[in-house]
Amino acid sequence: MKGCVPLMVALLCGLAWAGNMESCVSRCSEKFNRDAACQCDRQCPRHGDCCEDYDRLCTAEEDPEELEEEALVSNLYSAPSSCQGRCHEVYDRHHPCHCNDRCQEFGNCCKDFETLCGNYEGFSHSSDAITKEELQSISETIYRADINKAQKEDIILNSQNRISPSETRDQVDHCPEPLFTYVNEQLFSKPTYAAFINLLNNYQRATGHGEHFTAQQLAEQDVFLREVMKTAVMKELYGFLHHENRYGSEQDFVDDLKNMWFGLYSRGSEEGDSSGFEHVFSGEVKKGKVTGFHNWIRFYLQEKEGLVDYYSHIYDGPWNSYPDVLAMQFNWDGYYKEVGSAFIGSSPEFEFALYSLCFIARPGKTCQLSLGGYPLAIQTYTWDKTTYGNGKKYIATAYVVSSTQ
Repeated sequence: MKGCVPLMVALLCGLAWAGNMESCVSRCSEKFNRDAACQCDRQCPRHGDCCEDYDRLCTAEEDPEELEEEALVSNLYSAPSSCQGRCHEVYDRHHPCHCNDRCQEFGNCCKDFETLCGNYEGFSHSSDAITKEELQSISETIYRADINKAQKEDIILNSQNRISPSETRDQVDHCPEPLFTYVNEQLFSKPTYAAFINLLNNYQRATGHGEHFTAQQLAEQDVFLREVMKTAVMKELYGFLHHENRYGSEQDFVDDLKNMWFGLYSRGSEEGDSSGFEHVFSGEVKKGKVTGFHNWIRFYLQEKEGLVDYYSHIYDGPWNSYPDVLAMQFNWDGYYKEVGSAFIGSSPEFEFALYSLCFIARPGKTCQLSLGGYPLAIQTYTWDKTTYGNGKKYIATAYVVSSTQ
């Protein structure tokens, strides 16, 4: 009888383990588990393999900016069950739900239609709304004005292997060589590049550690804003927003940019541990994963130092010159980025302008633009827990989600 006791204990433990593999108890945000009966990772809703208690246990504390990787994959590759990036699209009978101006009449709107499309042109009667056509026009103007962008001979990319979206969770290095074979570093001597690079090392990447800027670091923020405002890119953006009655003067515009991008808020346990600029351009680590980090210059410099290991990509944009767009997977000094989109070869002012434009015109929504005749969508999220000025919101994140409309 005594010999049976260990066997019984092992059997009971095995049953308990199997039971736990059918629930999300203590499993929220775990990695994909091939041995489990159901999943609790953040992509299980997209793959349809979540445990029954996933919604109840795992979605209550999600912050929208923490889901940026899943949103990026979803926008590029998933079946259109959401209105993300689809407001005002042409009716397609093959889609399970719709986001056009008659879907309410026919009762076939997607569940998030009101949330995502309620303030879009055609669904809103606001006289000062910026239209989709105006956004496409100003983005093309900004695209043409980016004279500081890299030329084709300035960058040689080695994108190597492209993988499917389902493979991104595997954390496998499919590319033995670096992404950047060559970058003409003379680009970095241009005033906006130099000012931008000076900002990148002013942050602690782990959330939960408060940022404390020196006088020099605060001055570097002002230098960056001053240098970008000298460029045709930012002058075009300000002229457009001034015409749209969003800003009364250039100084008002600059002051707001400084607040929305560099103002500090808390993503972790300590006050003032993050900002829009740090998240989007420099990159952060939260809960053991890379968040943000959507900039090619930062990627190149970290790869050159041996701190970034390029794994693969799932998307390469249609542009045959710079700027282009790449959605890639990489390891940043021990932390994995499942999907990170970035402009490649653009000037700092170009990215800063487009993300600012979309945050101002479509805060928290998908922003439909056009670059060189190709469509481009940018997603922004607002930071809703704290505000500045008269209730204005900080930038939580901004990134390219697709190039289709």
